[in-house]
Amino acid sequence: MDLPYLRAGSGPPLVLVHGYLGGSAQWRDQIDAFSTTHDVIAPDLPGFGPAAHLPGPARIADFADAVIGCLDWLGIRRFTLLGHSMGGMIVQEMAAAHSARIKALVLYGTGPLGLMPDRFEPIETSMVRLAAEGVPATADRISATWFRDGAAAPGYAATRDIARLAHPQAAQNALMAMRDWDGRAALPQISIPCRILWGDQDRSYRWPQVQSLWNGITGSELAVIPGASHAAHMEKPALFNAVVQDFLDQS
Repeated sequence: MDLPYLRAGSGPPLVLVHGYLGGSAQWRDQIDAFSTTHDVIAPDLPGFGPAAHLPGPARIADFADAVIGCLDWLGIRRFTLLGHSMGGMIVQEMAAAHSARIKALVLYGTGPLGLMPDRFEPIETSMVRLAAEGVPATADRISATWFRDGAAAPGYAATRDIARLAHPQAAQNALMAMRDWDGRAALPQISIPCRILWGDQDRSYRWPQVQSLWNGITGSELAVIPGASHAAHMEKPALFNAVVQDFLDQS
């Protein structure tokens, strides 16, 4: 699938995959930082951001296929992957299906179980509230949970505005996709160099999810960003970028 995307830089490809209600524009600080060493590609997932006109999948595997299709269209055969939140589920799916194409893997603010135990609210509650309240209200409410300081956080307004672009059906489908996805069985098969990043105040993916990734992927590394929530890349971009760049330099 030919997805809209942001791209900058040169060098080995680095693919940034955003999460639920996200978009490529959330990665601008990372694109600026990593484009000094990498060709950075940040696609918009179907149904979200500038790709809101595209049908939104109801399966994580279909999101993974859409990203692979975009990379095929760009002629990119081998790459490093960084996935955030639902994007972390997508890149786990990609790692399971296309391991030979992936040089290294960064799993950020994510876990191996789409139901997200102890999430700020159950997925089913989010589905009911989305149907009742609509995308703008849902975008405003959920975006606030991604920051330690909620709606007062400097990055909140930009994140909220990107979230509001989501197509209503795509937003509902993505919740179903997460609810129905379980990647735990595939973790032992992931043999790609992997670094796991987590903000220690993340309200979406609690420590047991992160620990499952760390223990489940042999040889994986864990980096915890203190004083940050689910949007650590926007709350503490300098520290986040340094931790990622360190991994990219090693891999």
